[in-house]
Amino acid sequence: MIISKANLIALAVLVWGALTAQAHAQTPYPNKPITFIVPYAAGGGSDARSRQIAQRMSALLKQPIIVDNKAGAGGNIGTEFIAKAAPDGYTIGMGNFAPLSVNKTLFGNLRYDPEKDLMPIVLIEKGPLMLVTNPNSPYKNIKDVVAAAKANPGKLTFSSGGIGGSHHLSAELFKQSAGIDMIHVPYKSGSAGLTDLMAGTVDLMFDQMYSAMPSVKANKLKAIAITSKTRSPLFPDVPTFVEAGLPKVVVLNWQGLVAPKGTPKAIIDRLNAAANEALKDPQLRSLMLAQGNEIGGGTPAEFADLIKTESVKWSAVVKAAHIKPE
Repeated sequence: MIISKANLIALAVLVWGALTAQAHAQTPYPNKPITFIVPYAAGGGSDARSRQIAQRMSALLKQPIIVDNKAGAGGNIGTEFIAKAAPDGYTIGMGNFAPLSVNKTLFGNLRYDPEKDLMPIVLIEKGPLMLVTNPNSPYKNIKDVVAAAKANPGKLTFSSGGIGGSHHLSAELFKQSAGIDMIHVPYKSGSAGLTDLMAGTVDLMFDQMYSAMPSVKANKLKAIAITSKTRSPLFPDVPTFVEAGLPKVVVLNWQGLVAPKGTPKAIIDRLNAAANEALKDPQLRSLMLAQGNEIGGGTPAEFADLIKTESVKWSAVVKAAHIKPE
């Protein structure tokens, strides 16, 4: 049988394509640097944890992981960047409480959908908040705060690091659960809110435990209650809202790794395994526990379930309080 030159060329192209596809399929992941997006500014808690995780995962995956901060719009800018990146495993990032479970309801016009455009990889950590006040404040416990708020509706003030964050929403959940009215005073950052709280400009604040802890220990702040289900071993004398008869006031600020939708399952599983291994690092575990956080880990499906549950919870809080973005 005589094969024409044209047919020979076509056959060669087919063979070359098959060999190339096979080579790509056999190329192990990862084989080049990975970009790790942090949707918040450098120097904050999310940034610090991202760099710690990235460093350990890089050693396990044997490729550089480059942390890139893309802050703004309550975490939406960086999270949108992750969602719109190529789904090849070379752009991943930190998915946080507000961008994944709050902002869709709060903003209403996001250019990404947390459920449709992102794939959960693994939960990294969860951490409670503390209700704190000025050491000279007359409020010693939750009962005092509720009584004062009911006696003077709309008089008590609480600060936050901005509308829709865990500081703000924890207080709104408290208000709704206790049937009280307090005035929200948003600041550009949590640290600015704490500064005015210490000065007595505002009455109360829900702050992340790791952030409030140094000031509480230094007696610059007084801890009234904690938002975990049970007391923290780091502050055994600080009661929970559950103990005060407010079982719905359980808040854990969380974050975990996410990737663009469409990222192959094999890559998600590879990243999940590396992150779970990184979370076994004794130094990292010690650091996380010392900050009062719960160490994450687990499967992508478990993280997906957490995001879905939290989205339902906080959507209801935002709608009930008629919260609008700044």
